[in-house]
Amino acid sequence: MLGMVRSLLSMNPLLYWTLLALTCGYALARGRADERVVAAVCIIASVVTALVLSAWRQRYSGVETGELLVDILTLGAFLFVALRSDRFWPLWIAGLQLTTSMSHVLKAVDLGLVPQAYAAAEKFWSYPILFILAIGTWRGRRRRMIAFSLRPVPAKAGLANSD
Repeated sequence: MLGMVRSLLSMNPLLYWTLLALTCGYALARGRADERVVAAVCIIASVVTALVLSAWRQRYSGVETGELLVDILTLGAFLFVALRSDRFWPLWIAGLQLTTSMSHVLKAVDLGLVPQAYAAAEKFWSYPILFILAIGTWRGRRRRMIAFSLRPVPAKAGLANSD
């Protein structure tokens, strides 16, 4: 069982970075301002988090202060988008990021929390955030395409309507 968990955890970085690239690339290429801001925040937060993590042997044995700072700034950015957006999906993303940020509080309250549990609580919600970003981008694009196709076509000058 432990071997299976370790193999899944060792696979996670490749899976995560691939999903991040695909999802954020799609949001940057096809999304509106909300989608593009959230995608940029996800990319920046992921890169900075990778740079501020503790050394491998002591990772998640205590509160990861660098990651805590990144998570708080990410939460602030997601809240900013959610509060000015006319869509509902940014609220979900902000809520999930709040849940991620609370993992640091749990570790601070219980320093005996197993590092793997802290790491899992810290990383798990990144996947639903990316999923919601992809769905929000797709639905927004679909909504714009439908609205564009329903727009009345202006009559060309000099042509009379034959109806």
